[in-house]
Amino acid sequence: MKPNLVDIGVNLTDKQFSEDRDEVVARAVKAGVNTMILTGTSVDASEQALELAEKYSDYCYSTAGIHPHDAKNATESCYKALKELFQAPPVVAAGEMGLDFNRDFSPRPIQETVFQQQLQLAVEAGLPAFCHERDAAERFTAITREFRDHLDGLVVHCFTADKKALYQYLDLDMHIGITGWVCDERRGTHLHPLLKEIPANRLMIETDAPWLLPRSMDKKPKSRRNEPAYLSWVVKTIAEQTGKSYWQVAKETSQTARNFFNLDPDEQ
Repeated sequence: MKPNLVDIGVNLTDKQFSEDRDEVVARAVKAGVNTMILTGTSVDASEQALELAEKYSDYCYSTAGIHPHDAKNATESCYKALKELFQAPPVVAAGEMGLDFNRDFSPRPIQETVFQQQLQLAVEAGLPAFCHERDAAERFTAITREFRDHLDGLVVHCFTADKKALYQYLDLDMHIGITGWVCDERRGTHLHPLLKEIPANRLMIETDAPWLLPRSMDKKPKSRRNEPAYLSWVVKTIAEQTGKSYWQVAKETSQTARNFFNLDPDEQ
């Protein structure tokens, strides 16, 4: 028996997958990852993610948004393009959007403005928000609080912050996305005690492939490239740290993701 996992964050548009996307999707399905949400990080990447979601329509959906790294390039025509993308059935969330005060590839005031614009678009479209936050918890919380009552939902994907930030997000009924960061004995162990604090109906899992290869893997690929087929390692770590069974974590996170993204009910 295989799990029926949902990977809520796959960067399948990345050039690291340009030679073998068909095989990557096939390996994921073989490993029990039957649903993948393909991340859009710019208008161009969002259009590509939609095309791939349509190509692999049995297993994939997509998001459409402007990552904070790319916020400096956002224009009115970009917002118009996002509105059009939101109308496509495979697009199940607005984003990736948010704040990144770690790398600051875009000026912080611009990041905040573009984030606010996209949250408003998400409200208007009736879509949940797929969000990025790094070293910006206070501003992220302040901005999202203004929109939270009107949003269909909001997930902080690839959560790596501390207990204070987690509680702020949970107080606003946000969802939390956990990646292979939690499998990293060098920098992810602070997340272990926090996993028990996340309600089952708020926790989702993701690979953020091709990045964040789980360091707990028995045999790592020479390429160091992560794939959705490796999502089970995230499930294993969560199970170990929460005292739940692998199957319970698999079932709970999958159902939570299906509810969040308004997908068809899990029939398995």
